[in-house]
Amino acid sequence: MAKIGIVVGHPKADSYCAALGEAYRRGAEEGGHEARLFLLGEMSFDAILREGYRREQPLEPDLQDAREAFLAADHVVLIFPLWCGDMPAIMKGFIERVLQREVLAMRESTRTTDWKLFKGKSARIIMTMGMPGFFYRWYYGAHALKLMKRSILQFIGISPVRATLHGMVEAVSDGTRQEWLREAEALGHAGR
Repeated sequence: MAKIGIVVGHPKADSYCAALGEAYRRGAEEGGHEARLFLLGEMSFDAILREGYRREQPLEPDLQDAREAFLAADHVVLIFPLWCGDMPAIMKGFIERVLQREVLAMRESTRTTDWKLFKGKSARIIMTMGMPGFFYRWYYGAHALKLMKRSILQFIGISPVRATLHGMVEAVSDGTRQEWLREAEALGHAGR
């Protein structure tokens, strides 16, 4: 079975994104997978890459644990809300900090075009938003989804990257929210 790393990029630990992450974890474990859930809102780390990519910034224990799980995972799940057209700053900071060592190593390498550090891994992005998902894709071009999928995950070799968008999250019925939790649990069970 697969090793799965689940990261919830919402600063509030009791968010609906956290509920989706827990549902995915529960389903993954019921499906026989090894799953680790990381709630960024409960972790203690500096989300700012203070030196950029000039020198390594030591990882706090929470980030070191998440980094090791990310490296060991066969499948990565990233769950976050759409805020101001993008992922929350805590999610972007987490990614920059966790991948800093690999990016620094690649910058120093003579093979600067080989960025496929995580080939053989797959990913699922689950995004929540206040607008309809189809409108986000059509009118806004799904910017944050493309950023995460193409410019981050596929850039470092993770493929395939699948996406689930939940729109109008504040306006939908409790029944719809419960259905989305069941869907997340089923995705976890399947390891997808």
